[in-house]
Amino acid sequence: MTLSDELRISIDGKWRHVREQSRKELAEMDLLFDHDLTLDEARERVLEQMKKLIPTGIPAAGFSVKAGGTGDPGMAVTGISMLAQFDLSLMVKAGVQWGLFGGAIENLGTQSHHDAYIKDLINLDILGCFAMTETGHGSDVQSLETTATYDPATQEFVINSPTPSSRKDYIGGAAQHATVGAVFAQLITKGEQHGVHCFVVPLRDATGKDLPGVTTSDDGHKGGLGAVDNGRLMFDQVRIPRENLLNRYGQVDEGGTYSSPIDNSNRRFFTMLGTLIRGRVSVGGSASAACEVALSIAGRYALKRRQFGPSPDQEVLLMDYRMHQRRLLPLIARSYAYRFAQNQLVARMDSLQTADHPDPLKARELEGRAAGLKAAQTWHATEAIQEAREACGGAGYLAENRLTTLKGDTDVFTTFEGDNHVLFQLVAKELLTSYASEVGGLDPVGLVKFAAATATDVVKERTAASQLIQRLIDARSGKDDDHDLLDRGTQLGLFEEREQHVIETAARRLRRAGKDPEQAFAVFNAAQDHVIRCGRVHIQRVVLEAFTAGIARCEDPEAQDLLRDVCSLYALTEIESDLAWFMGHNRISDARAKTVTSLVNDLLDKLRPHTLALVEGFGVPESSLGAEMLLTEGQS
Repeated sequence: MTLSDELRISIDGKWRHVREQSRKELAEMDLLFDHDLTLDEARERVLEQMKKLIPTGIPAAGFSVKAGGTGDPGMAVTGISMLAQFDLSLMVKAGVQWGLFGGAIENLGTQSHHDAYIKDLINLDILGCFAMTETGHGSDVQSLETTATYDPATQEFVINSPTPSSRKDYIGGAAQHATVGAVFAQLITKGEQHGVHCFVVPLRDATGKDLPGVTTSDDGHKGGLGAVDNGRLMFDQVRIPRENLLNRYGQVDEGGTYSSPIDNSNRRFFTMLGTLIRGRVSVGGSASAACEVALSIAGRYALKRRQFGPSPDQEVLLMDYRMHQRRLLPLIARSYAYRFAQNQLVARMDSLQTADHPDPLKARELEGRAAGLKAAQTWHATEAIQEAREACGGAGYLAENRLTTLKGDTDVFTTFEGDNHVLFQLVAKELLTSYASEVGGLDPVGLVKFAAATATDVVKERTAASQLIQRLIDARSGKDDDHDLLDRGTQLGLFEEREQHVIETAARRLRRAGKDPEQAFAVFNAAQDHVIRCGRVHIQRVVLEAFTAGIARCEDPEAQDLLRDVCSLYALTEIESDLAWFMGHNRISDARAKTVTSLVNDLLDKLRPHTLALVEGFGVPESSLGAEMLLTEGQS
């Protein structure tokens, strides 16, 4: 096998067989987005493409055997993410149908709901949507305004949109295809509100016409994802049977009495949301997959395109310019790092979701990890795809070379499944409260109130191969400033010390608040940037540890050596970008700081000959890149 084959095997992870199957089967389906289609044509085309996915087994894999699926959530997430290599509209449509809508039915419903819906939604006999976000409330789901009021006289819930801001908005499938919605609304019975719950609400009849009381509308053209029929929903006293409440975590009996296995409303709400984690994991993985396509295109182009040089007949390849190496190779290194981290996240998710008795603490840890990685991966995709577009010059701006499509399609990934700043805040909350079971929600007052009593209380579980990581850190020799910055233990130590310091100082700032809610909010608001930084540096450590563990599992010596250099490039470029912090907090001296840039440049020189192997290692078939500019000339 070639070096690129070994790299691909190393980063494909546990579900490598799914990736290989997808590369082969999806490449035969002609999935790339067609810009010449009208909005309606594009939407119908992607729906037909979804039908072709059913025989692959990926849709059924996301559901347990008991619910009617094949019980392989790791396969489902990996398979959905692989769609992003071909068409992100298809990935989003599939994710909404089988991940969000189907996930709500399985995880929030009970056996009667599984029997009624799962088989049909897998086979697309039922087309659904996930109606959570409202015009007035996106990230703050607890404050949704749509109501579901129980009427004991008829044993029905009445779904209503009481205000213009309660309109369900940006809902995938709502504009055209969805006939049923998983609608999130405030449950009210006997005059008492019990928080947000999910209800199955029919939207359209067999002819596609809105049902009485339901008003659908179309979001129309967007910045990308042209084949996804995003739309809006309004409800005017729509009645549904009592049984349409997805009642795993909350039930209303015939007389209107509410009951739940979780008494605390905050804890109940976030337990409900936590079961829907698969969507967030899929979005992060899909963003990384799209990013890998962009870097594969830009990397290959840089090995073709020549510009300037010592003489007119000696033009130099773009990839041989130091600045071009600076632009692309660190992004490629970070993409490798995120792939290892994503593999680990998916494995943890799969283990937790297939366990007979999932550990609640591990579930909370997984939620935080998924939130942080989704934010990191989607921001990385936004940065890297833009850089790839610019690195290809005017050619990169042509739709025929796909980069602008990738840019438009992934832009919203930083927003849906959670705004990235809010997600890093969620990660920080978990760190600062030591996963205290009393904390529920993202409210600033609660965050301040339960901030970790001491820095040593912060729960900081290692991501993988903990003994290996600790051994590398302990193996450092000499005084702090004598440590070799290329030494993995030194890099790990710097990331860990930074995280510990940032968390510790944030906790101290938050503990200054008194018991008054307004004062607590003011203290939190003043420290919000610090809080979000906690989440960011935590995820950077998580990613570096996952990369380190992944290298240890690589079986090919040549690939392992190359991955070590790629990992060092990732670590040192992250250190370089935050050098002010490391210097300001006496982790790296002024003299030592000057070597960081030179070490990065040395690694660029070392990795330049392996550029093609590195982009081929992503496993995006050249025939699937969809960039016309790569069809001419050779590579060097």
